[in-house]
Amino acid sequence: MLDYIIVGSGLAGIAFAETALNNDKNILVISDTSQNSSIIAGGLYNPVILKRFSEVWQASEQLDILTEFYNELEKKLTLKFDYRMPLLRKFYSVEEQNNWFTASDKPNLSMFLSTNLITKKWEAIPSPHNFGEVLYSGYVDTSLLVNSYHHYLISKECFHEETFNYTDLIINDEFVTYKNLKAKNIVFAEGFGMLLNPFFNKLPLGGTKGELLLIKAPKLNLDVILKSSIFILPVGNDLYKVGATYNWEDKTNIPTEAGKKELIDNLKELITCDFEIIEHHAGVRPTVKDRRPMLGAHPIYKNLFVLNGLGTRGVMLAPAMAKMLFNHIEKQDELNPYVDIKRFKAFASNPYHNE
Repeated sequence: MLDYIIVGSGLAGIAFAETALNNDKNILVISDTSQNSSIIAGGLYNPVILKRFSEVWQASEQLDILTEFYNELEKKLTLKFDYRMPLLRKFYSVEEQNNWFTASDKPNLSMFLSTNLITKKWEAIPSPHNFGEVLYSGYVDTSLLVNSYHHYLISKECFHEETFNYTDLIINDEFVTYKNLKAKNIVFAEGFGMLLNPFFNKLPLGGTKGELLLIKAPKLNLDVILKSSIFILPVGNDLYKVGATYNWEDKTNIPTEAGKKELIDNLKELITCDFEIIEHHAGVRPTVKDRRPMLGAHPIYKNLFVLNGLGTRGVMLAPAMAKMLFNHIEKQDELNPYVDIKRFKAFASNPYHNE
């Protein structure tokens, strides 16, 4: 008997699979790889919400878990995909500088926001008011991570590439069966695909479409992550990821001309050199209105679990949330109420309600 069937193989599914394997559990991951938001993501992680100058929830703990998780995974896969890199916020006025210094005095932000202005000049980036630096930031090459981990699971005979058929799931008190498989637990980590899941689709998963460009700009010479209305992320060989848009209406993975134009317009406001668009991607992030992940057991079927809602911070949240859910299942540790799906009272009382 398997310990876990894991449905979904994005960042959430990978984090839970790896956590389970590291604890000597027998797993099988099932995915049709239809959800691409993990693969095309910018992959940034930073501990501060710069738009509101607020700390990411449990930022220090998440960074500690993230560092250990990705370092160990790099060793296992003999690949490099986690890159620590300074993240600079461009200032457009003295007032923005002052707001930064005010925020850096807050006890929960002081360790993350440098009080030293970055005065370095990049020829293609006008910056009369300089930059502020966010500490402990970086990015994960999510495409390399996801694809290489899929190959790893296949080599271990732990991966089935197929669309999960919910009607084939039979739930018993002590285990579940799916086709010819038997498992103690099943974890659904499907991202936006959860909307097709009859057991959890009444949870308030919204979904936010994001579009991203890969550009080539030989004269940009940027060696840091730059954040303004968009981010610019150097990935080597004069290539840069540029993102991202936020669309709450369109729920498709199809890149749009409107999204491309928005990114190009914002990019031209930020840099003065020429650039060439190499790729244009789109995906739907699994977002929740209260901006919190969704973890927990089904109210009726106690061996069905959900790990979802990581939104725009999947790289940073996935290792910590996977660890939290795993310890909840295996050690009966209480889930943090901040992320527990019990906070959705209507779902907790009737998971098949129609509101």
